[in-house]
Amino acid sequence: MLNLFKPLMLTACSGAALVMLPLMGAQLPLPGGAYMAHAQTMAPAETLRQIVVSGTGRVDMAPDMATIRIGVTHQAEVAAEALQQTSDALAAMLERLSGLGVEARDVQTSGLSLGPVWRDRPDPQAQTVPWGFEASNVVTVRLRDIDSVGTVLDALVSDGANRLDGVSFGLQAADDAEDEARRKAVENARRKAALYAEAAGVSLGAVVSLTETGGSSPRPMMMEMAAMRADSVPVAAGEIGISASVQMVFVLE
Repeated sequence: MLNLFKPLMLTACSGAALVMLPLMGAQLPLPGGAYMAHAQTMAPAETLRQIVVSGTGRVDMAPDMATIRIGVTHQAEVAAEALQQTSDALAAMLERLSGLGVEARDVQTSGLSLGPVWRDRPDPQAQTVPWGFEASNVVTVRLRDIDSVGTVLDALVSDGANRLDGVSFGLQAADDAEDEARRKAVENARRKAALYAEAAGVSLGAVVSLTETGGSSPRPMMMEMAAMRADSVPVAAGEIGISASVQMVFVLE
């Protein structure tokens, strides 16, 4: 029979674990059911002591860029008429964007559709027939001047926009903010490791490994067309948060 000591693991909250691997030994069977130690015993394995911690970091900054998804939807009995009404309104919107200084590279078609509109059947047994057609055309607009969001929305609605799918805020150069979030995540993990080591009465050693485990970016903020006023569109950009997460392994001395 082979007897092995099982590894001992001490766990702590907040994603930390203290791991200790003990010595190993073995016995060999003899005839008659007796046992004796192996003639060449195993050399004692060095106990490995480590602590594993996770850390998070977050940076909140005022955005300097906005992205909107806005478009036009029209219904008509004839498909060509619905599509024409939508196209005319969108052409006016694109001309308006150009006049407001939005570059062509910042405007992109993101949704174009044409489909039937079904009418209710007075008789459940009657054959379903389309009443007409609905055409929709949506563009994604990137606004590098965040102060112009309300003005642009107001102008586009005046030109015929009747569909707003969402507004999102971001940073034109997010690398610096992401790097700062990563630094804060490492600092957070190191602080927790030092705290656990002190509480356990041991010293914190070198870093064995460091792994980035995730991060987050701002999510789009949805707005309803009904919330728009005829004279202006109030928009509050607020702040956006960029976060990073890491896992670090330290040696315990």
